[in-house]
Amino acid sequence: MNSFTDKGNHAPKENFTGTVWVNLNIGKDDDYNTIIGTVTFEPKARTNWHTHTTGQILFVVEGMGYYQEKGKPIQIIQKGDVIKIPKNIVHWHGASHNSLMRHIAIVPESDKDKTEWLLPVNDEEYNSFKASDIR
Repeated sequence: MNSFTDKGNHAPKENFTGTVWVNLNIGKDDDYNTIIGTVTFEPKARTNWHTHTTGQILFVVEGMGYYQEKGKPIQIIQKGDVIKIPKNIVHWHGASHNSLMRHIAIVPESDKDKTEWLLPVNDEEYNSFKASDIR
């Protein structure tokens, strides 16, 4: 048995920028047809742009971060927020400039899901948030 609060292992560098840990709480081999992981992002760390064919749900459990869908402005996400990411939407998420962010990520219907990892979120994209809005 493990705890969802454990940091887990370093996330693969090819899909993330910065220091990120992934604690896979429920994986494909656990026979629940869902993937659930706790992901911890150090300040400025983030995912690459990516999609999930079955969507994704994030429960922010600590800190403050950002979420962005392609073509839309960056949104602040913080402890207590639930983010429902529709199927096949190109998006990224990660920590804010000055705070770590931890979320529980759920990918439903894992037997059908295909996560497609795309390009990294570059510094210009990440920094496009108005400085006055950064806490």
